[in-house]
Amino acid sequence: MDESRSLQDDTSITQGEVILPICEGVAFQRRGHKARTLSPEEVEKLVQDPVLVSDFKQLKLEQEAQKNWDLFYKRNSTNFFKDRHWTTREFEELKSCREVSMFHQNPLYDTQRCKVFQCDLTKDDLLENIPSESVDVVTLIFVLSAVHPEKMHLVLQNIYKVLKPGTCVLFRDYGLYDHAMLRFKPANKLGENFYVRQDGTRSYFFQDEFLAQLFLSVGFEQVANDYVLRETVNKKEGLCVPRVFLQSKFRKPKRAT
Repeated sequence: MDESRSLQDDTSITQGEVILPICEGVAFQRRGHKARTLSPEEVEKLVQDPVLVSDFKQLKLEQEAQKNWDLFYKRNSTNFFKDRHWTTREFEELKSCREVSMFHQNPLYDTQRCKVFQCDLTKDDLLENIPSESVDVVTLIFVLSAVHPEKMHLVLQNIYKVLKPGTCVLFRDYGLYDHAMLRFKPANKLGENFYVRQDGTRSYFFQDEFLAQLFLSVGFEQVANDYVLRETVNKKEGLCVPRVFLQSKFRKPKRAT
């Protein structure tokens, strides 16, 4: 993608725009098919940002990706993530948090019917732990952005094998021009829309066309693929932060009858 062209050609959301209810700390939220419009200063910053991270360091980051995320979770435990109440609002396919909690507390709960395991989706075959075409729904919520762009298709191929025909992958992740993307310094840039944090974990910021092509190339059908734009307000600090996410559903086709 020609980054300078795409940055300058973006327009604000108009057609297909959906204004969503305001919640605490959020000035507004809307959904549509266009990414956020950038200021001239933001355009200039992104156009001029070179890829400064050396090939040697990029290879080291790829090799140590699991270690860096392990350290992240060791450091933050569950304190880093707030309750994702929006998941049941946005994805009707998911059970409520309360229902899941009740399920765990049920005396009939059988650990033999619930399997938790560690897996590198880019190289570990899910079929070693999950039967073929046995899964009703897959959630990729802030997962794929941590994977190197050149390996994302391997994740989707892996998931495709265990998903039942006619069922969906529910996706939400960082979108193009999110505030987090604009905060990165040039020295943190690994490639187009791909950055590394100070702790060594990496993050990719998705364009809707890129994501759609990624899923379609594996065999999925597109159900929905929209940008979600929010302005998170911190009144105490006097800050208004523009957030951009990409929220999508892709379905494994049903078998022809």
